[in-house]
Formats: sequence, C-alpha cells, structure tokens
Amino acid sequence: MFLGKHSCTLDRKNRFLAPSAFREQFSGGFYITRGFDRNLLVFTTRAFQEIYHRVVSLNIADPVARSLLRLILSATYELRMDSNYLSIPGELKDFAHLDDKILLIGQGDYFEIWAPHLWSKQELELGDTESNSSRFSALTVSTR
Repeated sequence: MFLGKHSCTLDRKNRFLAPSAFREQFSGGFYITRGFDRNLLVFTTRAFQEIYHRVVSLNIADPVARSLLRLILSATYELRMDSNYLSIPGELKDFAHLDDKILLIGQGDYFEIWAPHLWSKQELELGDTESNSSRFSALTVSTR
C-alpha cells in the first residue's frame, strides 16, 4: 500500500529514486499517467488494469466517457523500475510542472506525483477543517 508523503529529486534524465517502502510494489511494473489536478498518477499493473477495465466498459457513445478514455489512455506509459529508479516521461513532467524537486503522495493502491508548489495549494485546501466537514459530509466513509 502506498502511504505518506515523500520528497524526491529528479535527475537530468527525469528519474527519481523510489522510496524503499514503494519499491517492492513495482516488481510487476507500473503505469504512469496524467492526474486530474495537474499531477501524475502512478499505478501498479494490477491497479491500472482495474481502472482500465472500468473505463473501457463505459458507454463510448457518451461524450464524457470518451473524454475520460482519451484523458487517461492517451498519456499513459507502461514503465519498469531501473536500479530502484523510476522515470517520468518528458510529456508528463511538463504537464505536472515538475522541476528537480517532487513529492510522492500515497493514495493506497496508487500514488500521486506533485510539484511542491502545487501540492502546497492542496494542503491549504485540505487544512480548511470548516470546509472539510461540509465538503465531505455527503460521502459515506465507514469501516464496513
């Protein structure tokens, strides 16, 4: 499971050393794609296959479903770990406004890659406890 916030540095080949807690989960490869918030999403093969099957099962006659399919699949790359380093394709680095410092944000079955200046905006929003109560009240979150 991908948890926590990890600071990493990109080298000149757009590679970063994966945190040790993440490395063991990539033995079967991984997929990287655009996120919805000017970030990147990184999935294990199993998690990406689940997303893929859900997205391709949507009605392609629906323009929203086609847009989602295009958004996700047109910018997805299958990658392998190279000596504990993960590479970010240039197109995705540009999309997420990444420089040499990046943040990995664990999301359970996947993790996100953020530019620190964009993540700080997310942290401000998430830190607004008054808004959080009303914003999340419609969601059902339970242990069962």
